[in-house]
Formats: sequence, structure tokens, C-alpha cells
Amino acid sequence: MSNFDWQVFCKDTIEGEVVERCFGSGGSITYLDWLMSAWGWTLSVALLALLVALVVGSMMGILRTLPSKTWVLVGDAWTELFRNIPLLVQIFLWYHVVPALIPALKSVPSFVLVVLGLGFFTSARIAEQVRAGIQSLPKGQRYAGLAMGMTLAQTYRYVILPNAFRVVIPPLTSESMNIIKNSSVAFAVSIAELTQFAMQAQEETSRGIEIYLAVTGLYFASAFLVNRIALFIENRVRIPGTSGASK
Repeated sequence: MSNFDWQVFCKDTIEGEVVERCFGSGGSITYLDWLMSAWGWTLSVALLALLVALVVGSMMGILRTLPSKTWVLVGDAWTELFRNIPLLVQIFLWYHVVPALIPALKSVPSFVLVVLGLGFFTSARIAEQVRAGIQSLPKGQRYAGLAMGMTLAQTYRYVILPNAFRVVIPPLTSESMNIIKNSSVAFAVSIAELTQFAMQAQEETSRGIEIYLAVTGLYFASAFLVNRIALFIENRVRIPGTSGASK
């Protein structure tokens, strides 16, 4: 530990001088300021992409269970398309190719394109989990809803989906944690998130051990917090009388 120089985070990014209390003032920026900003970008990308993934993935997962070959084909095509192309390739496609094909997107910030790319990639995985969750339920639940005079949409809304989403919370927890780690691909399009911070700060300070340990700790803390939140939700929505989530 004596070889570590944790004061590197208190240094000004321009002059390299140690700043009192580690946070810059009067226009100066320390590496700690930069680290916190990068963490904010990482969380912003991850949370917005997760929102996109949950909405789109749930829709596609539901389509794959409908009694319509056309909608099933749409859901399957979406899932297979985004699941079978590497994430980094998809990010480059959204950043370099899609704006060339759709000129209106040239003015869209790279942040938005990364959120869409990461969100659609994760939506394919969530679609598979939602499909599996719905199909794991007894078919009698659907028949019972229809027999009671509900429409198919009402049966999904009031009978099938509330139970299915209880089933898929554990795998959704894993995807929520993965999306935080996968947000690191944003560095490839120059978004100042944690991975880009680590690469640039290490080059400027030559203190790679301290920089990467701090970034690793923030990634771990973010994923662990998501895990705890998901566990709380799982216990709150658990059907009484069934086995609870592990503590």
C-alpha cells in the first residue's frame, strides 16, 4: 500500500498540482472531479439503455407468445438480429453507418446513439427471458382468463404478465448488472464514461493501479446496488406462500 499514490485524484488535470480537499474550484478540475463525472455518464448510459431494453424487450417477448405467426415472426426476427451481432459492432453501426443511411440522425448526440444501441442489444436478451417466463406458466391461466370473458389483451394484462414478470425478475437482475458493465463500450465513441476516464487518466498520470482500482470499485458498487434493489423488488412482489429470494 505504501507504493500507492492516492493523491493522484486530488491533482489538477491541467497543472498536475495537488488541490486541497480533492475537488477543483474556480474552474480547475481534479481527477476526482473527472472520475465522478465519468461515473455519472456510465450510470446515465446504463439506466437509460435499461429503460429502452425493458420496454422494447418486454414488447418483443410478448409478441413471441401471441397466437399469431406474423407477430411471432416479428418478435423472433428482432431477437435474433440484435442477439447475434456483437455489441461493439452494433455501437459502431449506430455511430457510423445508421446516420449515413438516415441523414436526420447525423445531428443526434453520440450519447443517444449509444443508449439506443445498448438498449436494443439488451432488449433481445430480455425478450427471450420474457418469452420463457410467459411460456413457463400453465396454459390454463390463459384459458381461464378467456373463459371469464376477458379479451386476449386483458388476459395478458391482468393474468399472465403479473405472474410472468415475477418469474423473470432474477434473470432481469443479471441483465441490469450486465448493462452497467456493457456500458463501457461507450468509450469507443468518445463518451467520457469510466472506461475512457481510466484509459486517459492512466496515460496522463502513469498511476494505472490507483486509477483502475477506483474504476473497478465504482463498477462493482453500481452493479451491487442494482442487485440489492432487484432483490428488494423480488421480495416485495413475491406471491405469499412461495419460497422467497435469498438474502
